[in-house]
Amino acid sequence: MSWKASERLMDTIRHYARFPATGVSLRQMVQFGERPSVGTLFRASQFLAEELPIRLAHRVQELDELPDGLNEMPSVIKVKDWYAQSFEEITQLPRPQLPQDVRSRLMKPSKSIGRQAFRLPAATPNPSIDEGESSGWGGLQENNSNNRSKAVTRRYFAVVDDTGDWPADLQLYNQRFAQTLHHIKRRHDGVVTTMAQGILEYKRRRQRMQIDGTIQSFLDRFYMSRIGIRMLIGQHIALTDQSHHRDPNYVGIICTKTNVQDLAQEAIENARFVCEDHYGLFEAPKVQLVCNPNLNFMYVPGHLSHMLFETLKNSLRAVVETHGMEKQAFPVTKVIVAEGKEDITIKVSDEGGGIPRSAIPLVWTYMYTTVDRTPSLDPDFDKSDFKAPMAGFGYGLPISRLYARYFGGDLKLISMEGNAQVTWIFERGGKRLVEPNSDTLDNQRAGWFTQPERPIRIQAALTASIEAFYRAIARIFGK
Repeated sequence: MSWKASERLMDTIRHYARFPATGVSLRQMVQFGERPSVGTLFRASQFLAEELPIRLAHRVQELDELPDGLNEMPSVIKVKDWYAQSFEEITQLPRPQLPQDVRSRLMKPSKSIGRQAFRLPAATPNPSIDEGESSGWGGLQENNSNNRSKAVTRRYFAVVDDTGDWPADLQLYNQRFAQTLHHIKRRHDGVVTTMAQGILEYKRRRQRMQIDGTIQSFLDRFYMSRIGIRMLIGQHIALTDQSHHRDPNYVGIICTKTNVQDLAQEAIENARFVCEDHYGLFEAPKVQLVCNPNLNFMYVPGHLSHMLFETLKNSLRAVVETHGMEKQAFPVTKVIVAEGKEDITIKVSDEGGGIPRSAIPLVWTYMYTTVDRTPSLDPDFDKSDFKAPMAGFGYGLPISRLYARYFGGDLKLISMEGNAQVTWIFERGGKRLVEPNSDTLDNQRAGWFTQPERPIRIQAALTASIEAFYRAIARIFGK
């Protein structure tokens, strides 16, 4: 029997959707260190147990209120139910009843940290909890001299007193919470492709070739939010799972010394392999990489790999389409990485054709393809967006741009006569490094991002002749 949300659950979701989410900084995420303590993880679990339902509720409400019948598409309803079910699982997870002395230790900064706790970023109150109301953790709350509640539980990272052992209940809860997040993450693996199927259903029912700007904006917001939710979930799962040996440069899924050359080389090899496999080539167009081997910065390697791979894949495809599969030697594609005082710039130049300026907006449009030639997805398809059959769905570049914007950057394509240029800009976020608040995002119903520690600007440029590259782009999007 399939899961179905009750009216009572939907009322609870609508209540949570009234409140803004709380921003989390990249610096907070790495403050845990390689092996966080049981108490520190428990405080982080407490934060996510309150924060994730708010973010999930926003998405459920928006999916439920989609206009023009889009909210009635079977695949859209399926995604909405996934989010509602995940909301229910988190909010109904039993929480431990803690003795007063344990609660006091959880609220007390570690003596080994000293005054460092007072230098943490200011916390944000959880508006879903009334003033003075328990946060649901057995009264884990603290009042100041003015009897105003301190938002001590509304911070992802918080130092605690780790001088003694923690009760087994805390460790057990941490494991159960991480397992719940793992199940939720697996459930949501197919969100991108299932939403793509929902848009196809909508286009076919409405007999439309393209989606309008309203739906385009919704998809940007929805997928950006998904990136933020999965970032928090993935980071917490990795922090909790300490059973495997880890690279000392990693804190969860964040690498404090992400090596650009290594990631770029890996993306090049993967893109060339896909190109050879797709076209049946003995050897794909060569790619020359120019990069300082010691260039490192704090980032999520999986995000950068995805963006590089998608851009290089499109670049190599354009080269092959322009010069023909029979050509013995293709022009070399160049990847140049440079670091300035404020920015890191990655420039990818090829000779794969150009694109008219009038066609550039279509490159960023989801589902830019004809209905007849757009492939259908199995209703039970549950692969992640990294392995999903995105060719022909028009998702590669739009999703990559969201990954760039998640870290305060951008992915742009600038057209020139006889040339095409793609620019990635990852702007470093200064010292605040926090996710945008509700005023900047949820009032626009946008997604959530975390800015990297150092200001980063990455530019990728694809240089080529116009008509052939346009044919390649058209093929990518099934036009």
